[in-house]
Amino acid sequence: MAIVAIFELPDFSQEQYAQTLSGLDSAGLGSPEGRISHLAASMEKGLFIVDIWESEALLGAFSETLVPIMAGTGATPAEPRILPLHNTL
Repeated sequence: MAIVAIFELPDFSQEQYAQTLSGLDSAGLGSPEGRISHLAASMEKGLFIVDIWESEALLGAFSETLVPIMAGTGATPAEPRILPLHNTL
């Protein structure tokens, strides 16, 4: 079942986000298996990220690489809010 993963990262800067994307590209995960959609929006402080994944298991496998890369930028990874996907348009 597809899921929506919502991350609120008030201490995650745009620079750290760019470094994280670069690290994921270097690890061969710029377009990871199972990720259907990704968006990042600026909040007053930090970033709000919403991903759609084919399954929570695929997100979990991706997180094994993502979390150390984020931590390497000085960011504190957050636990996502996971919701079952109902519909996309």
